[in-house]
Amino acid sequence: MNRRHFLSQSLAFAGIASGVFPGLASAKASEAEILFAQSYPDLNGVKQPLQNWQGRPVVVNFWATWCPPCVKEMPDLEALSQKYPDVAFLGLGVDTADNMRNFLPKVQVSYDLLVVGYGGIELMKQLGNTAGGLPFTLIFNEAGRMVERILGQVKPDALDKVLARL
Repeated sequence: MNRRHFLSQSLAFAGIASGVFPGLASAKASEAEILFAQSYPDLNGVKQPLQNWQGRPVVVNFWATWCPPCVKEMPDLEALSQKYPDVAFLGLGVDTADNMRNFLPKVQVSYDLLVVGYGGIELMKQLGNTAGGLPFTLIFNEAGRMVERILGQVKPDALDKVLARL
């Protein structure tokens, strides 16, 4: 098969596949489209679609019980969630539900926690965290546009300034 024939067949397949799998041949999906299309269980095992958090500003924090910087920033995130009640805070645990449940008495937070498990690393990579490191925090405005991406522990004063603008 020559290169021209191969390319034309590939493009034809992409056209067919895009009808079967919408979005396959389309432009790259936005971070919001990728993230809010997901569903993950809460700590009780009930599947929660992330689209439930759309329509208002949201802070999405990927964390794990075994990640010291993640644990260290949780009280700061909790304090900011209390200061900004109109902003949704969501913790996505790259961990097991058992680990997360056992951890919560040590560092309590009032914001929602969902279990993404170790597959969350791949999701973080799709969202721009090519290293797959933790913690990783994304801030979206009420229109669903990402306004900030933070790799590593949040700096509470800097995050406070971002949230104040929302």
